[in-house]
Amino acid sequence: MAKEHYIDAHVHVWTPDTAHYPLAPGYKKADMQPPSFTPEELFKHAKPVGVTRINLIQMSYYGFDNSYMTDMIALHKDVFAGTAVIDPDGKEPERLMGELAKKKVRAFRIYPGLERGIKANEGLGARWLRTEGYGNLFAAGAKNNQAMSCLINTDALPELDRMCSKFPDTPVIIDHLCRIGVDGTVRDKDVDALCAMAKHKKVMLKVGAFYALGKKKAPYTDLAPLIQRVVKAFGPQRCMWESDSPFQVVNGHVYRDSIDLVRKHLDFLSAADRDWLLWKTAEQFFFTK
Repeated sequence: MAKEHYIDAHVHVWTPDTAHYPLAPGYKKADMQPPSFTPEELFKHAKPVGVTRINLIQMSYYGFDNSYMTDMIALHKDVFAGTAVIDPDGKEPERLMGELAKKKVRAFRIYPGLERGIKANEGLGARWLRTEGYGNLFAAGAKNNQAMSCLINTDALPELDRMCSKFPDTPVIIDHLCRIGVDGTVRDKDVDALCAMAKHKKVMLKVGAFYALGKKKAPYTDLAPLIQRVVKAFGPQRCMWESDSPFQVVNGHVYRDSIDLVRKHLDFLSAADRDWLLWKTAEQFFFTK
């Protein structure tokens, strides 16, 4: 594969066509910002920089209805894989996860508060995985080789650590560098906590959402020490680049700047390391049967 055939491990898409794809209760069209971000709009950002495959993340506007995402996966063959959102307290999660696997859903987004039907609440981090439903999801994930993709801050890591020990065969992905530096400060204790998760061999890490971390300014090189530490801890084979599109564009950032941090500015990465971050890790998990 040519080195320009990159994979973006984390993108959201949605459509203004709410007649065919209704919004979940509690959401209205005004909440959709930008009003539209379809695959065609995504490709305008991704294709010019060599991104040819993408892992889609279910958008919160649709709640537990993953149909728009799975329809786009089916429409654009061999381009997309998916990360769905399902009710962790729903009936027969293993059956539903298996059905979604047939639609190229490789992971499930989880976060504190999801099991209560509310938006993420950081204060729940210390107890967020205690329900029976999450135990069922982790068990099914191990059986199906489907990942739990975690939108969390570092306060949620102790609970995740406990579950990774209980379910060592369940793949786990931590999104957005565990949002370290989201308040503008990268703290050593947070980096230490994230790096400690590398002891679990099934835990992978998404390296991205640079627009939202640290100084929040391209070329994002202030994040280099953080990235160097986590790549050393996890190994490049368990790290994958992500843009978190379209939110970097909404916030006045440029898609190319996100991938260029990995492609051009991190001198501690070898050419082989860059291949792992930019496509090999994501290919092995999301696109290899």
